[in-house]
Amino acid sequence: MKGVILAGGLGTRLFPLTKITNKHLLPVFDRPMIYYPIQTLVNAGITDIMIVTGGRKSGDFLSLLGNGKEFGLKHLNYTYQEGEGGIAEALGLCEHWAAGEPLTVVLGDNLIERNIKAAVEAFVAQGSGGKILLKEVHDPERFGVATMDKGRVVEIVEKPENPVSNLAVIGIYMYDARVFEIINSLEPSARGEFEITDVNNWYIKDGSLTADVLEGWWTDAGTFQSLHQAANLVAESGANHLD
Repeated sequence: MKGVILAGGLGTRLFPLTKITNKHLLPVFDRPMIYYPIQTLVNAGITDIMIVTGGRKSGDFLSLLGNGKEFGLKHLNYTYQEGEGGIAEALGLCEHWAAGEPLTVVLGDNLIERNIKAAVEAFVAQGSGGKILLKEVHDPERFGVATMDKGRVVEIVEKPENPVSNLAVIGIYMYDARVFEIINSLEPSARGEFEITDVNNWYIKDGSLTADVLEGWWTDAGTFQSLHQAANLVAESGANHLD
């Protein structure tokens, strides 16, 4: 199992902070944001990690992280996404490096309270297909929203005006090697991006997507409000809650 952290994009919702740095290098309580998804993967037993960066300050990731010694890693991999082509496009840049192995993908602005090790182990035991993690939220219209039937996801709608549930698809995904064939077959959405929701819906139609509801808190940190909330959640949980 390999791990991918998607930390590109321009972070326009956090202007003017992101005029001088990549969003994922901003502080969340006492650590840079990018530390949290790295630790999420390491805690799940994943040590072969690719970071997809972008923007003018992408070199700062190397200056900050090096080869990941602070996380007990011997090496970190980096690749660069030009522009904002969407989550699926960013993941597609990892095809050669993935070399046919299954992947756990974490969005760089996602923070969780607990561990995904059990979910990763369940996906490995699953053998093929995909797995997503869900969380009940009060504002599902901001996210991809899952429709469930008898414990299975039957549809995901991206940022619906009238959500059918409050189960948001959070930014942690697990895929088999077919994910790159799927990405290469996608058409851009109305907003000109290659959507990860389209990837997940492909696995739904294939009958091979499973889903777990995440325990403990979760938040993204892509807006001023959620960045502030993330810092408060980390502080309340204790600075070493991921250790």
